Amino acid sequence: MEWSFQTAERLAAALCAGEVTSVELTDEAIARIERDDKAVNAICVPDFDRARAAARDADQARARGEDRPLLGIPVTVKESYNIAGLPTTWGIPQHRNHMPAEDAVQVSRLKAAGAVVLGKTNVPLGLQDIQSFNEIYGTTNNPWDHGRTSGGSSGGSAAALASGFGALSIGSDLAGSLRTPAHFCGVYAHKPTLGLAANRGMVPPSVPALPVDLDLAVVGPMARSARDLMLLLDVMAGPDPLTLGVAHALTLPPARHERLGGFRVLVLDEHPFIPTGAAVRAGVNRVADALVDGGARVERHSPLLPDLAEAAELYTQLMFSSAVARFPVEAYEELRTRAAALSADDRSLDAARLRGMVFRHLDWIEADNRRQLHRHGWRQLFAEFDAVVCPITPTPAFPHDHNPDPRERRIDIDGVEHPYFDQLVWAGVATMPGLPATAVPAGRSPEGLPVGVQLIGPMFEDRTPLRLAELLEQRIGGFQAPKRDAI
Repeated sequence: MEWSFQTAERLAAALCAGEVTSVELTDEAIARIERDDKAVNAICVPDFDRARAAARDADQARARGEDRPLLGIPVTVKESYNIAGLPTTWGIPQHRNHMPAEDAVQVSRLKAAGAVVLGKTNVPLGLQDIQSFNEIYGTTNNPWDHGRTSGGSSGGSAAALASGFGALSIGSDLAGSLRTPAHFCGVYAHKPTLGLAANRGMVPPSVPALPVDLDLAVVGPMARSARDLMLLLDVMAGPDPLTLGVAHALTLPPARHERLGGFRVLVLDEHPFIPTGAAVRAGVNRVADALVDGGARVERHSPLLPDLAEAAELYTQLMFSSAVARFPVEAYEELRTRAAALSADDRSLDAARLRGMVFRHLDWIEADNRRQLHRHGWRQLFAEFDAVVCPITPTPAFPHDHNPDPRERRIDIDGVEHPYFDQLVWAGVATMPGLPATAVPAGRSPEGLPVGVQLIGPMFEDRTPLRLAELLEQRIGGFQAPKRDAI
């Protein structure tokens, strides 16, 4: 039997039943990577010798009667996580030789759960793109169409999963970096509630690996099934043992409902800043129809929904204020000059990006206060609804575009060009208020490309969108492997 595209849950059962060994799973995964990854370029830092050793250890542990959540299961890790003995570069050329001495907290949790780490997956330069390419490791291609991006910044992880390179992966998300690659490659991902999973060691190579509270970014799981997301989230979730973990333990509440008929769902497919392409709109409608057929209460509008235009402006300002925090003084002064020239009436996303780049601390505090109002608005909405279904980006995977100035790039939506970074607004719907969001496959475009949607849930009720994802997987299907010649 070929195991490469089986779920982690199925592999765990097979390992427990003695149908297969971890060594066999690991050897099969490595053989597939060596055969197929030349065309995809998902695995940028292989670690096969240590993976085989870990697989042997896992088999011996199982023979002794041990049974850990991921014991013997091959996985991959986004390049941006520290792994002792492997480079962590974030695709930044001057750090190509940076070698951390300690594992990131999430890598430690993977290993403690028994996972076999095959290697690291590719990322964009500094994790700051919707594609995954850099000077050190090159370009990761979409397994469904090598002329298109796999997404970013967890694009290598999504491409690896779609190609059968390991059963699980861990990534991170600030601007859809888990959800967009999942959508582009036809796999699953979950952006946890802000602060749910410790992030220490998922850090740029020039920065100490300290426990910090990130403003927008999270770390999270990627998989080929909804149940596997929950399996991996249970391993990842919990406070850093150096800080809140000293005094706190985590207990996630159960999903609000176990059957589709109990769910109350708000479905969105329009954003004030950018149109939704026909292929993505069809995916949203496919999910909405499945919800209705399953007995869920589905609405298309609600006065409780926080203002999406203001939310997009806030998200853009908060994100870009942190993105330029380490810019040289000269560059910052140039940005201040440009921002001062903006018209007070200019409410475009370009203007929001520029204003965010030159935020003073007082500006950030004011924006954060507005964010708290949005968070409260979401609490009120989730008293009436259990989840929100909406796009992740307006289109399926787009062709590679490596123009060195992203401001000159454009995204084609049904034949009309739009500013490249404007497509991030859908990701910001969940990111800005810190809500959990699960990316699920929702069919194919007319060209055969994967299309996904996101299921947004209430803060710290991550099991609710994950359970909804599982129920939708049962009704409309989930991951499908690309054809062999596509990979």
